[in-house]
Amino acid sequence: MTPELVLDARAQLGEGPIWDAGRSRLLFVDIMRGQVHEFDPETGHDRVIEVDRPVGAIAPTIRGDWVIAARDGFFRLDPDTGATSLIAHIEKDDPETRMNDGYVDARGRFWAGTMGMGGVRERGSLYRLDPDGQVTRHLAGVDISNGIDWSPDGRLMYYADTGAGRVDVFDFDEPRGVISHRRPFLVVPEDQGYPDGLIVDADGCIWLALWEGRAVRRYRPDGALDAVVSLPVSLVTKCAFGGPDLTDLYITTAWIELDAAGRTREPLAGGLFRVRPGVSGRPVRKYAG
Repeated sequence: MTPELVLDARAQLGEGPIWDAGRSRLLFVDIMRGQVHEFDPETGHDRVIEVDRPVGAIAPTIRGDWVIAARDGFFRLDPDTGATSLIAHIEKDDPETRMNDGYVDARGRFWAGTMGMGGVRERGSLYRLDPDGQVTRHLAGVDISNGIDWSPDGRLMYYADTGAGRVDVFDFDEPRGVISHRRPFLVVPEDQGYPDGLIVDADGCIWLALWEGRAVRRYRPDGALDAVVSLPVSLVTKCAFGGPDLTDLYITTAWIELDAAGRTREPLAGGLFRVRPGVSGRPVRKYAG
């Protein structure tokens, strides 16, 4: 599986790709620049919306707009005007944290977490935003709250804490939106990179991006490594299935930690890549607020 560069986005910290089926667009963010990208695979056009704060995650909503996890909280984002409106504040008074990755569960609740800035450890948390705007914190003491998704039957939740170098799995009570019985799913050795964003495909396998690992890996539900997509860049952040039949796997990358020599060695760092791995994703769940 050899990925192709579909957009030389040159994103400083590209993250959070997600398919908006209603608009037939691939959304992703450039976190520290506070940008939301709306990429049209048919035309190659990439529209950039400026958000006035770092933005870590984005998802479509049942209303047709978008919900974002951004610095200081959860917001709605109007895709036509670019205007934002606050849903709920998150860690507004803590200048040493920011929102990071997130995703929507089967009941339309948006889960997203925070991370410490400047190397601050165990400062992050994981939050659940309900459709009525209520926020619940489920985890504290997180280094870098990252990839999150659920098994096809809704009974398990997978969760990556990048700083810990581990992906964990929880039992998930879908009706109540409650997690329990946390245990390790897989540990990534440091010489192979750090676990970043993840998604679960239609077969229940987990696709994990490896920061400093130059790859996306597919793991079976028993934790066995099943496939590897190698990238020509080191800072790989997350992947998402898109396209009309959800068989295109899009991959975001970054250059934020590369020095001048590193950027010369990796001229495609920050680009958006695509590969067709022969399996399909699941329809993107929408925030029900």
